[in-house]
Amino acid sequence: MTKAANINELENKKINKLIWQYALPAIVGTMVNALYNIIDRIYIGHGPDLGDHAIGGLGIVLPIMNLTAAVGMLVGAGSASRISICLGKGDKETAEKIIGNSFLLTILLTGGLCALLFIFLDPILLMIGATPETFPYAKEFMQYLLPGNIFLTMCFNFNSMMRASGYPRKAMYTMLIGVVANIIIAPIFIFWLEWGIKGAAIATVISMFIGLCFVMHHFMNQSSMLRLRKRHIRLDSKIVWAIASIGLSPFFIQAAASAVVVLINIRLKEFGGNVAIEAFAIANTLVMIIIMIMVGLTQGMQPIVGYNYGAKNVARVKEALNYTIKIGIIIGLVGTAIGVLLPDIIVKPFNPSAPLAEETTKALRIITVMLPLVGFQIVVTNFFQSVGMAAKSIFLSLTRQFLLLIPALFILPQYFGLDGVWGSLPAADFISTMLTAFLFILQIKQFKKMDAAQSLTP
Repeated sequence: MTKAANINELENKKINKLIWQYALPAIVGTMVNALYNIIDRIYIGHGPDLGDHAIGGLGIVLPIMNLTAAVGMLVGAGSASRISICLGKGDKETAEKIIGNSFLLTILLTGGLCALLFIFLDPILLMIGATPETFPYAKEFMQYLLPGNIFLTMCFNFNSMMRASGYPRKAMYTMLIGVVANIIIAPIFIFWLEWGIKGAAIATVISMFIGLCFVMHHFMNQSSMLRLRKRHIRLDSKIVWAIASIGLSPFFIQAAASAVVVLINIRLKEFGGNVAIEAFAIANTLVMIIIMIMVGLTQGMQPIVGYNYGAKNVARVKEALNYTIKIGIIIGLVGTAIGVLLPDIIVKPFNPSAPLAEETTKALRIITVMLPLVGFQIVVTNFFQSVGMAAKSIFLSLTRQFLLLIPALFILPQYFGLDGVWGSLPAADFISTMLTAFLFILQIKQFKKMDAAQSLTP
């Protein structure tokens, strides 16, 4: 059987062109989660009778949104990686079984989590750092967002699988549709109907559903290379474990990020009060954008690396990895330049008060300084995920987001106060990058051995 043209490209097309062909749509896909939240924050900053505390309320709920995204990534990223490897081996049947399992897993896991979060929303918000001023806004937003969150998770997961099966541009368009819808609908609900923060949440849910309709149409279309088939919508323990064994890495990245943002907000509340929490909600926007771009870049790398690793083409795996590392570092440099030299680009769109703008500017100049190293760390971490080395990927993910940052958040503020809270992020980034570099060097040596073994094979 002749291979489809899009699969043939994974074997033969020039690596730098192939990376961008897949990365640009993937960047759009990963940015969607962030963009929904950012768009809502900007509109809320200009909304009637809202302002700083409403922005703080949306910052408080970010860990909850990260947690739901983590469950989605457990399924979506794991499924996409396994599909790429299956296609590299020419196993289309298993790839379609993965799609069916992913559909059911997403409904069960995301639905169950959102139901629990909705039932225990009040104590959860208080536990993660909501103040009397920010609590009403955070609660109102999540009451309307949580019931529709499954739309975003399903859309994200199936976009990942669409890219992995050779449709990167189409995946980009389906994700953009939802974002554009949110940009249009949100101001109507917030300003014209005067629904405030409730309107932002409802507009986001509607936009999520619109995006989902388009992506599901692809997998039900007979012309698609891989389809969602009714006979495959059942849980197969072997496939579920195959998905989870890879998906656990991005799950831990997001879950750890969620837990750490909670701790950051608690420490900010202790050392800086509402202004500090609200400053983080704005300053973290830039970090979130840069990291989502980096993650999108690596997801663009994933099908290329996964396919060629499955096909035992080590040279193309190395070439794709090295090129992606260079781009990841450059993206980080851009983020640092904006945060340190041009912070007003980030601060002004949110329409903050003067004290909040001042604290946000200071925070940006501290927390963005190590972003170039973060670019290297994220690329290498996701590379290990792409080739099925889940243990290494999980370890590196937890190191940056959890094992190093949490001790820093307890130690540095004791000596430097609020600046110590801000400084904890770049400190953890630096140390975790050193550990990543060590494992990266070991893997490069392993590739050299594989190259030598292949050259000796007759």
